[in-house]
Amino acid sequence: MTAVEPGAEGSHILVVDDHREIRELLSEYLERQGYRVSVAADGEAARRVLREAALDLVVLDIMMPGEDGLSLCRHLRATTELPVIFLTAVAEDTDRVIGLELGADDYLTKPFNPRELLARVKAVLRRTNSLPPQRSAGDAERIAFGGRVLDVAQREVVGPDGVALPLSTGEFNLLMAFLDHPRVVLSRDQLLDRTRGREAGAYDRSIDNQVSRLRRKIEADPAHPGLIKTIWGAGYQFTADPERL
Repeated sequence: MTAVEPGAEGSHILVVDDHREIRELLSEYLERQGYRVSVAADGEAARRVLREAALDLVVLDIMMPGEDGLSLCRHLRATTELPVIFLTAVAEDTDRVIGLELGADDYLTKPFNPRELLARVKAVLRRTNSLPPQRSAGDAERIAFGGRVLDVAQREVVGPDGVALPLSTGEFNLLMAFLDHPRVVLSRDQLLDRTRGREAGAYDRSIDNQVSRLRRKIEADPAHPGLIKTIWGAGYQFTADPERL
């Protein structure tokens, strides 16, 4: 009898792929590992499952007839916090990069060994489940913190002097991670998961660089930061209490 992965029981995964063989293979394999699995052949079927089921992770093929995986990923990022693992063909490097920029947590190139997908599922769920509960700061249109105001729709921070500074996608995602978890120490792994996923080449130092850039836009004195504190050996802590406006 196949041993069930500890912690897998109860995790519900949606596999979205237009190839029946892949859907059946992954469904059977993941169920043997103790996961609950739903499948969808296209974007319409996936949206139906999303409305009806409580999911923990989505495995999503990029190339599908009708609505493709990139469009569905945009929908997921706009409406949920579900982690996403992309399935991509070798020739789809551009789509893979776009997917990661949209907020996918990881990707796997076809053809692949189901055991490799399992390892990535475990890693993504482990990082996602290690995050403290969010306070839903992202539900607000404007968020005040430390004498500044974030305009969520415009993705810009307005300082005490009234000057608006635009944020890059990475800076915005990082700031939202901090605003969702004020006064909580977040590790570099947790911040990587929230801002860009574990793509090839993503590493801890990239978060340090992103934090430095964000500090230059929100700190009164970036050399002596007061809003984003470095917790040596642990990660970073956001010290302000955000207020939704």
